[in-house]
Amino acid sequence: MVSTGRVVIAAPASGTGKTLVATGLMAALRARGHVVAPGKVGPDYIDPGYHTLAAGRQGRNLDPVLVGEHTVAPLFGHGARGADLAVIEGVMGLYDGRLGAEGFGSTAHVAELLDAPVLLVVDARGQSRSLAALLHGFRTYSSGVRIAGVILNNVGSPRHTEVLTEAANEVGLEVLGSLPRAAEVGVPSRHLGLLTAAEHGAEAEAAVRGMGELVAEHLDLDAVVRVARSAPPLTGPDWAPGLEPEPGSPVVAVASGRAFTFGYAEHTELLEAAGARVVTLDPLRDTALPPETAGLVLPGGFPELHAKDLAERAGLRAEIAGFARAGGPVHAECAGLLYLAQHLDGVPMCGVVPADARFTERLALGYRDAVATSDSVLFRAGERVAGHEFHRTTIEPGHGETAAWGLPGNRLEGFVTGQVHASYLHTHPVGSPEAITRFVAACARHMVDLPRSTQPRGRR
Repeated sequence: MVSTGRVVIAAPASGTGKTLVATGLMAALRARGHVVAPGKVGPDYIDPGYHTLAAGRQGRNLDPVLVGEHTVAPLFGHGARGADLAVIEGVMGLYDGRLGAEGFGSTAHVAELLDAPVLLVVDARGQSRSLAALLHGFRTYSSGVRIAGVILNNVGSPRHTEVLTEAANEVGLEVLGSLPRAAEVGVPSRHLGLLTAAEHGAEAEAAVRGMGELVAEHLDLDAVVRVARSAPPLTGPDWAPGLEPEPGSPVVAVASGRAFTFGYAEHTELLEAAGARVVTLDPLRDTALPPETAGLVLPGGFPELHAKDLAERAGLRAEIAGFARAGGPVHAECAGLLYLAQHLDGVPMCGVVPADARFTERLALGYRDAVATSDSVLFRAGERVAGHEFHRTTIEPGHGETAAWGLPGNRLEGFVTGQVHASYLHTHPVGSPEAITRFVAACARHMVDLPRSTQPRGRR
């Protein structure tokens, strides 16, 4: 049973200040001595990095599309273990979910699955009493969603706050605070949204600190805690990896650092539960694979911003290519696919995948229903997954002779060659834990074949 107090931070639309309020609340509540579990609705990789900084605990995603709606509450319980409060940032507008799926995967959907009260962040610019109509509509749209209060953002003056508070009170909603227009704190953005916390370094920490101070000054934290603690206990067991470990504890190197920042915390947990010894690899800094590497995971990120620096590590690139040629298991998603290509924007990469990649102005974004087109180190032919695309690059050709996935519209995507599975598609390992089991088993088999005389000796 999960008794952690919890609150969902939602909004009528994107761009109203959810990230500011949610991240600031995590930091402010932590500064008050609370143990805060951070959460994010949807497949977003960037916000959880800031949540992790703010809460001092791993930010986790709650996505019914990728993991299944019956897994959301157990996954929340897993992430909230040991915390007394949880702050969950929503995605887009409160009722916006997967297109054509009647709100499936929306913030409202997750709030219902967690039986969590919602605080609605409203951008107050240009509004006065009309706020009452907006709040009335959101409050009555679904009987399964409990909007417990309002947070006003971009308020122009104390008088503006008074008028807006009166409007909210007309429809029976409490205003828990208002953020002044000139005081908004944020972090820089670029072609795929916010800069990641890993890339932004000390500036990210300063931004999070500023968000916490702003929220502590202008929001009623006692009222937020009261709302969070009004959530009833959740019954049922927490999620746990629950995999049978492979013997031998094969070393699996997982790329990280500024170029590879997109990953789910549960991925490492599942790898370890399946028997792997997980070590990190930073392709921008390391010159060799970790000793005894028997498997390689290359997650998503922004390699297009670091292509020249990645290319400078020619020894590492050559070693990865040799590892793949020798039958080493490799799981590459999005950024990982680009890193395995022949070239990225004309700069040499690892040369594992027979394709070239380049940056474009076109954004590929959205959930994808995919079917594995062949057996691979991760999936069996015919297995279906829900994944997510998020990139402004293209790779030509878009698939190899053996593609990784078949997508709607008879589109093939990705590459399966040897024990390499490389694709643009981001998948959540909790949605396909058997894929992790297969991957670690393949790593264990490959470990047996590793010639000890050729093991990497150093990394820097």
